[in-house]
Amino acid sequence: MADIMPMIPSDRQVIDGYGPGQFCISGQWHVGAVIVLPDRTLAWEATDVASLSVDDFGSVLAAEPKVEILLLGTGGTMRMIPKALRLALREQGIVVELMDSRAVCRTYNVLLAEGRRVAAAMLPV
Repeated sequence: MADIMPMIPSDRQVIDGYGPGQFCISGQWHVGAVIVLPDRTLAWEATDVASLSVDDFGSVLAAEPKVEILLLGTGGTMRMIPKALRLALREQGIVVELMDSRAVCRTYNVLLAEGRRVAAAMLPV
């Protein structure tokens, strides 16, 4: 298996793992939902997919350089978001990829290593 970590600059946030209700980002454990941007990790107030709105993604929309792909981890299982929310984010130039949060943990680092402008917003598993 190839080790992708050396291809990611050391100043970038990488997702190291997850556990019940928490995520390990660049060696630090974060309890609850998080937003991971290439340069920082933020606590996220979101609690469930059904209540998400564009306002919940303010830090992603404000990120510089601009995020092009948002990996949205919907918790332990993949769930859909309202079409209106997906379209509103798309109008802001962000493509949303939905998957369970475990899959986001695996996918984020790969896209980051490819030099993509990626962010992850994850509800806990």
